[in-house]
Amino acid sequence: MLNRYLHRMQVPHSGQDDASRASTGRRTAQPPLIDCAMPAEAGQRIEVSKPDSSFRQIRRSASRQLRHAQNRAGKRSASQSRHAVDAWVCQQSGRTHERRYFRSPLIAHTMNHSFWNDASFYPALAFFGVVALLVIIIWSIRRHRDPKLRIECCSPIDECTATLAGLTLTTAIAGNSVEVLENGVFFDVLLERIRAAQKSVHLETFLWTEGVLGQRVADALSEQAKAGRQVRVLLDAVGSKKVGKAAWRQMREAGCRVKFFHERSFRNIGVMNDRDHRKLVVIDGREAFVGGHCIVDTWLGDAQDNQHFADLSVRLHGPIVNSVQAAFSENWAGQTGELFAGDDVFPTLAPAGNIVIHATYAKPEGSAPAVKILHHTAICLARKRIWIQNPYFIPEPDAIVAFGEAVARGVDVRVLMPSTSGSDNPMVQHAGHRNFEKLLRCGVRLFEYPHTLLHQKVMTVDGIWSAIGSSNFDDRSFETNDEITLGITDAATAQRLDAVFEKYMQKAKEIELEVWRKRGTWHKLKDNAFYLINEIL
Repeated sequence: MLNRYLHRMQVPHSGQDDASRASTGRRTAQPPLIDCAMPAEAGQRIEVSKPDSSFRQIRRSASRQLRHAQNRAGKRSASQSRHAVDAWVCQQSGRTHERRYFRSPLIAHTMNHSFWNDASFYPALAFFGVVALLVIIIWSIRRHRDPKLRIECCSPIDECTATLAGLTLTTAIAGNSVEVLENGVFFDVLLERIRAAQKSVHLETFLWTEGVLGQRVADALSEQAKAGRQVRVLLDAVGSKKVGKAAWRQMREAGCRVKFFHERSFRNIGVMNDRDHRKLVVIDGREAFVGGHCIVDTWLGDAQDNQHFADLSVRLHGPIVNSVQAAFSENWAGQTGELFAGDDVFPTLAPAGNIVIHATYAKPEGSAPAVKILHHTAICLARKRIWIQNPYFIPEPDAIVAFGEAVARGVDVRVLMPSTSGSDNPMVQHAGHRNFEKLLRCGVRLFEYPHTLLHQKVMTVDGIWSAIGSSNFDDRSFETNDEITLGITDAATAQRLDAVFEKYMQKAKEIELEVWRKRGTWHKLKDNAFYLINEIL
C-alpha cells in the first residue's frame, strides 16, 4: 500500500549534474534538499538532505495520502509513515547529506531537537541568572547585621536609663505620667479621647479587621475629620487588608487621610517582608497611647474566654509624647512624603509627672535594631528578677545565654505566654517550644496560659524598670518589623504590670523539665519544623 501511494507521486529533478555545471562555467543554484529522518541500525550511515518549499509541498501531499491510508489499514505508526515519505522523497531528489544515527531513534531525536540547541534557551538562562542575582542583592541590602551582643556593667538598671536610651539611639525624657490600660477598657478610653481632640488625631496600627470595633473607631475618626481636625491613619497593608471597604471609604470621604504601609507593588518588592507592627495613637500632639491592642473584635471584653484576648497599653502625658509623634512621623513621611509641623502636632510640652521614659523605635541599617538592643541590654543589667509577658516568645541563642547568665547571678527569670490552645497562631508557639529545654536547663521558669491569647508585650526588671509596646520576643520583631517599645523607669508602673503577670500566672501551667523531655515525637517534629520558618510566621 505504501509503495502504491509513493509511486503515484511524480517528483522532477530540478538540478544539474556536475558535468553540466563545469561546461557552463557558472555556479548554479543547489537543488531543493529534503531532510530524511529514517530510523537506522546502530552506527549505520544514511543519506539525508535539507528541504526547501517545493519539496516540502511534495512531502506534505504524500504524507496526507499516507495518513489516510494508514488510518484505514492501522498497520503503521505516524512516525513510521513520516520516515517512509522522507526516504522516498530523498530517493526521488537524488541529493543527499550524510548523518550518523545513534543506537536509539529516541536518543537521536532528543539530541537533534534538544533544548540545548534551542535559540531561546540561553536568553532564558541569562534572564533567570539576572533575577537570582537581583534577589541576592536585595537580600544583602535589606538584611540587618546580626552581631553577637554582649555587655559588661555592674550598675543596676535604674541607674542606667541614660545608657539604655543612648544605646537605642534615643533620649531619656523626664516629666511624664503613665496610665496602664488593660483589655477592652483601653478602647473605651481611646474612643473618648479621639472624640475630644481639638486639632489632630494620628493613628498607626498593624491589625484592623472589619467588625463592631473597627466601625466604632472609623466613626470616631470620621466625625473628627468632618469637624475639620487633621486625621491621619497609617495601616499596615498586610495586617489591615481586611479593614473593610465600607470603613475605608467612610473615612476617606469624611476627610481622613488613610495610607497603607508597604502596599503590594513592584516598587516595594525589596521591602515586602518589612511590616509596620506599631500600635500607637497621638491626639493633638499632647496625649499618646502605645501598646499591643489591635482593632479587632476579639480585643473587646476582659479576656474572659478564648474569644476575648488579653492585652496592655499605656496612656502617656508629658514631653515623651513628642517622641511618639516622631515615630509616627517617620513612617508617615516614608509613605506619603508629607512632613507635618507646627504646634498642632509638635507643641512644647510641660512636665506632667515625674517618670523618665525613652521611646525606642529606630532600625539602623548598619547595626542591630534598637528594640533588640534594648531587650538584650535590660536582661544583662538585671540583678533581682526578669518577668516577661509575651504572646510569641522565640529567643535567639544569644538571649538564651543571657538568660542563663542572669539565673546564675541569682535573677528570678519567668516567662508567661499562651499555650498552643490559647494562641491565635499555634505554629509560633511550636517554634518557641524548640528551645524550651535549653531555657529550662538554664533555670528559666516557663508558664503557658491555655484559656485565651495573652497579647501583651511586657518585660519588667528588678521591680523598677519596664518595657512595654508592640515588640514580640522573636526575630521578626527584633530584626524585621517596624516596632515601638517604651522603656519606663518607675516602680509603680513596674508593680502594676507585675500584678497582671501574677493574675494570669495563677491559671497558667508551669512547664517542668523532665515532663517536657518526654513530649511526643510528633510534637518535637512540629517544634523543629516551625522553628525553621519562624522569621516569616
